Amino acid sequence: MNEQLKELIAVGASVAANCQPCIRYHIGKAREHGVDSADIKEAIKVGQTVRAGAAANMDSLIQELDSETKSAFSACKPDMSNKCCC
Repeated sequence: MNEQLKELIAVGASVAANCQPCIRYHIGKAREHGVDSADIKEAIKVGQTVRAGAAANMDSLIQELDSETKSAFSACKPDMSNKCCC
């Protein structure tokens, strides 16, 4: 794998990881290795797509867990001190 491709992968990974210092570094390194702006922009788009997919999956999991939590607490009966029994 050549250095240009490694830096393009690193650019996309930096975007997906929300790492601001990483994206600055790897865009600079990509330019040093002669990667053109169109390829850098494409790597950024790929990273954004990965990040968006991961965020959507996390949001779905949070909703699922929130529903489970609400169900668990609705079944809980407070004791005499008004605290939950669990």
